[in-house]
Amino acid sequence: MRSKSFDGMTCSIAGVLEAIGDRWAVLILRDLSFGLSKYEDLRRSTGVTNATLSDRLKHLEENELIERRLYQDNPERYEYILTRKGWDTIIVTQALAQVGDKWAVSGDAGPPLKFVNRKNGRAVKLALVERETGNPVRTSDILPQEGPGADDLVRWRLTYLT
Repeated sequence: MRSKSFDGMTCSIAGVLEAIGDRWAVLILRDLSFGLSKYEDLRRSTGVTNATLSDRLKHLEENELIERRLYQDNPERYEYILTRKGWDTIIVTQALAQVGDKWAVSGDAGPPLKFVNRKNGRAVKLALVERETGNPVRTSDILPQEGPGADDLVRWRLTYLT
């Protein structure tokens, strides 16, 4: 699937990327969040080859982002369901969609999807907010700082902040 593993790297971003795997896996997670769960539906939606889809599903299952459930006995057929950890990664797909929509990467016809609150139908977007107050924060105002799990490489990266 990839040439070098991020395993053991002290970085939450690298850890999530390691768990997801690659761009095909992101599309599989997207589809699972939309309610697709059957192998053939996932293959049709993504256009990925059978070998690649099987490999990515196995990887996502090994990383506990999805679970495989038997839904038919003869012949055996499985569906794929997001775990709680898998649902947490959906924020990554939402962020990608929001950036893609902002910069019209899918063309001039407008965003291919809208995301709304299921309860009231109002449009939603991801936003950075202060943990304590809930006040919005611009990305340009974010300052990374050393956390309790920082290693020497993390501390070195932070020396480049201005």
